[in-house]
Amino acid sequence: MFTGIVEEIGSVKTVKRNGPSLRLVLSAEKVLDDVKLGDSIAVNGICLTVTTFDYTTFSVDVMPETLKASSLEGVKPGIRVNLERAMSANGRFGGHFVSGHVDGVGRITKKRQLANAVYVDIRCERALLSYIVPKGSISVDGTSLTVFDVSERGFTLSLIPHTYSETVLGTKQTGDLVNLECDLLAKYMEKVIGQSKMTLESLAEQGYGKAGW
Repeated sequence: MFTGIVEEIGSVKTVKRNGPSLRLVLSAEKVLDDVKLGDSIAVNGICLTVTTFDYTTFSVDVMPETLKASSLEGVKPGIRVNLERAMSANGRFGGHFVSGHVDGVGRITKKRQLANAVYVDIRCERALLSYIVPKGSISVDGTSLTVFDVSERGFTLSLIPHTYSETVLGTKQTGDLVNLECDLLAKYMEKVIGQSKMTLESLAEQGYGKAGW
């Protein structure tokens, strides 16, 4: 589990393809302070397992399913990535619950600056939009962010200077892909309501919506 508070920006050092899978070696500093084999590190919001490491790099394997669902399909050496270690029990929880399991990718369609904020428009699949609401949380390339606005084709972020400079979102350009993970609570609520077959009609039958409620 992660918080979406990026610890540092690392970079991809080498990419080794093996059919539909990848093996990546990434350069980093802070996330290697207490790293152990088998640790989870979020790389642009994707939960990956450390398989080898040294003082300046660590390696991860990317399965076919992860490759297909994320922006790593086009990864190349030199690309900068957001890095975050799994959350510790004694740390501050400054973002929101992020699993590191990407729901899909979005594409940046527009960037514009107003005063100290940078607005970023991202287009995504309509299936994801049901989980995205104004003022709600979303993970974009592993960064916990608040949704500014939602349209029929995507959503808008408003980035403060710190987020813009301390994450890879500041380097992304129009047309670039980003990994998206929708709010876990929204997905769980959809499943619970779906399993219970709860509808407006069933709630009305139980008295909800009547005067006094």
